[in-house]
Amino acid sequence: MIEIRNVSKTFDDSKAVDNVSVSIKENTVFGLIGTNGAGKSTVLRMVAGVLEQDEGEIAIDGLPVFDNMEAKRKIYFIADEPYFFANSNAVDMQKYLSTVYPEFAVSDYYTYLVNFGLDKKRKINTYSKGMKKQLALICGVCSGTKYLLCDETFDGLDPVMRQGIKSIFAGEMSKRGMTPVIASHNLRELEDICDHVGLLHKGGVLLSKDLEDMKCNIQKVQCVFKSNEDEARVIASLDIMKNEKRGSLNTLTVRGNKAEILAIFATVNTVFFEALPLSLEEIFISETEVVGYDIKKLILG
Repeated sequence: MIEIRNVSKTFDDSKAVDNVSVSIKENTVFGLIGTNGAGKSTVLRMVAGVLEQDEGEIAIDGLPVFDNMEAKRKIYFIADEPYFFANSNAVDMQKYLSTVYPEFAVSDYYTYLVNFGLDKKRKINTYSKGMKKQLALICGVCSGTKYLLCDETFDGLDPVMRQGIKSIFAGEMSKRGMTPVIASHNLRELEDICDHVGLLHKGGVLLSKDLEDMKCNIQKVQCVFKSNEDEARVIASLDIMKNEKRGSLNTLTVRGNKAEILAIFATVNTVFFEALPLSLEEIFISETEVVGYDIKKLILG
């Protein structure tokens, strides 16, 4: 488990991270969402031990991470702009990483290079941005570390490559319990891969919740009531987060268990009724609006 407790970091007079506390469970995909400047990269760099926090504690499986080689061997960090040795090729990187990470999967590494169409002898500085991202991800997956920290992982990858990387993540999680931590400014990119999502805003954690719990505890309902009395009875009985009404059509975002909500609607008469699945975007919009923020401005632009 990665434990981040009351962590803060300041650069000059700017507070990049402000009293952040997050727990990241093993064998899950954790998504760290936030706009540019929200503190995502700084948090990942502190978790990786690249930066030392000014305040608070960061522990990897109970071990303090900064300046601790035992803890760092459990982590592979992929920066937004991956670094490779000057004039190196993929073979050079494999030879180096194999000396740093004893569990480096050499055979898998070269298989992935072939599958992704990356020339192992071509100079990496001649690769495109997307190719460099692919190579960095292959290096991270093959490192054999328990935790893989990814800063803007899918930025620069085409949709086919994104799905390929997600499939590799799923396979590695199943095979050896790898735990990816993915920072992104794009909420939609993480919807189909994350188990738990944390929202950073202005250096602090605005929201951190299990995605499945969020989906199970927020429902979206569209309905037309037969009478005003029926409408009033339902409105009074539900924990309504948002109510949009166009003509006679009500679109309700409701907090609660789906079965309980359906049972309440069964007690009244409706002309039309439909329960709809919510996207991650809709869930976050609802959750953040409740605490006074508009995620559409924070994340979605």
